[in-house]
Formats: sequence, structure tokens, C-alpha cells
Amino acid sequence: MSRVSLAFRSFFSLLSSGKLPEDIVVELGLIRRISVPQTPGSAPKAEAEPAKPADGAVQFLGLLQQESRLVDFFMEDITPYSDEQVGQAMRNIHTQCKTVLERVMKLAPVIDGVEDTPTSLAAAGLSSKHKGVKLIGKVPPDGKVDSGILRHKGWKVERVTLPSLKAGEAVTIVAPAEVEVE
Repeated sequence: MSRVSLAFRSFFSLLSSGKLPEDIVVELGLIRRISVPQTPGSAPKAEAEPAKPADGAVQFLGLLQQESRLVDFFMEDITPYSDEQVGQAMRNIHTQCKTVLERVMKLAPVIDGVEDTPTSLAAAGLSSKHKGVKLIGKVPPDGKVDSGILRHKGWKVERVTLPSLKAGEAVTIVAPAEVEVE
């Protein structure tokens, strides 16, 4: 398993269930897989494939499609439509996507301050080396700063509440085809 795949699977498993899947624990060498001798005549149990990191992303995209038709909007050629028509469609999609996002994830600002005002990193409990802080502008060569103008609050995920996937459940359909029977 590649390191990137391992990292994503670990991240999303910890986010969704709070624990690492057994195969990742074994791969990282945190425990060794103990082989249990099979009794004569017993067949080894087939292990269901664990959920992949992409499954959560597909699930979330499916919710956005189901409730706001976001994928339909992105996949449609909007060049023949006027700016007013696109803007009106986007207003409705924006409202519905926001509803889904708020239901599935709890987001919070990295720095809870007023944008375009001076901010102290220490007062926010952060340093210039924190992964949630991106320095822009005239950054000193050593990268150490105590304060600056807050240009964007940033966002962090505090909670994700996607439905649990059953082991072996393939998540590849964002939205089923709809066929009307007459």
C-alpha cells in the first residue's frame, strides 16, 4: 500500500470511526497479525474489504448531488446561459449545499477573528509554524512572526457525521440514473 493511500485511509478511518482498520495497524507494525491454525475441515473466513478513503468523499458528493444537484450543475455546459440565469441557479444550489455541509460536518474557523484586521497568533493559540496558518505577504526568511493582518480565517473540521459504510460495500454511484416508466 502506498504511503499516500495509507495516510488517507488512516485519516478518514480515524475521522469516521475513531480507530484504525486492522490491516493498517498491521502494515504500520503496531501489532502483528496472529495466524490462528485452522481446524481440519474448516474453511478460512473471507474478510470483507474495508471501506476506502475515497468512499467518504463519494458519499459526501452523493449527498450534495441528491439534495442540490451540484454534480449536474458542474457537469452541464453553462456557456449558453446568461450570467443572471447562472446566478439564479447558483443561489438555490448554494443554499442547499450549505444545508448538507452543516448537517454532515461541523466547521470552525482556524482563527476566530475579523478579517482585514490585525491579529495576534499567540492570542489565537497558534504560531507561524502551525499547519493551520499560511503566511502571505512579506514573510521573513526564518518564517517567524507574531502577528499580521488576518486575510482569511481558515476552516477546520471539528466533526464529520457521514453514515457508516458496511465492510465490503462499494461506493461508486454518486447518483443513480433515473428512468421514468410510463
